[in-house]
Amino acid sequence: MIDNYKNEDILFLDIETVPQFENYNQLPDAFKQLWDKKAKKISTNDEIPEETYQRAGIYAEFGKIICISVGLIVNKDDKKFFRVKSFAGLDEAELLIGFADMLNKFSAKPKATLCAHNGKEFDFPYIARRCLINGIKLPKILNIAGKKPWEVMFLDTMELWKFGDYKHYTSLNLLTHIFNIPTPKDDIDGSQVAEVFYKEKDLERIVRYCEKDVLAVAQLLLRYKNEPTIDPNNIEVAH
Repeated sequence: MIDNYKNEDILFLDIETVPQFENYNQLPDAFKQLWDKKAKKISTNDEIPEETYQRAGIYAEFGKIICISVGLIVNKDDKKFFRVKSFAGLDEAELLIGFADMLNKFSAKPKATLCAHNGKEFDFPYIARRCLINGIKLPKILNIAGKKPWEVMFLDTMELWKFGDYKHYTSLNLLTHIFNIPTPKDDIDGSQVAEVFYKEKDLERIVRYCEKDVLAVAQLLLRYKNEPTIDPNNIEVAH
């Protein structure tokens, strides 16, 4: 079935998220109470809400998107090239508007498909929820309410690796290693993004990391399809 997807119809993406506030003490009182309730459900080893707040970025209700990187595989002169572009900034609404505009244009393709690692559980719903919270109309491809399963144009490289095993979680880092794909985690990983954003204020470093993740997802899908991967010299970054 995966061979039925043409590379040029697939938009690869990855997002980076952080807690909405740098630390727990900055939360408004009403929001703090809501986090306290959430913290009770997710805490381990008797963690207090202040300690669990470092994980707030993974929840769309308590986090925000600071970067969305997207990539496309294109063929030129019988060679594969990868074009990557990022929507990043301190203003989440602004970056989401830019992303939604691009996504609506891409979705004009009859078989437009989105692909991410763990995208069905994280990236796709997170983007949709943050669009709604920011008052941004959902791009058609993300508006899946009422659609039949075969009408939802999502590919998930983690789900594809499960082969029906619903309990199996495999990280992108592990899969890139076993498939001999350059790791995107050679600088930072997801657990360090909030610190780099709030403490170091180095958004460009996060963007570079996010773009590496997108390329890794594309390379992984190509390996799933038993196709040659993209030469590192054939990466084109749009600014």
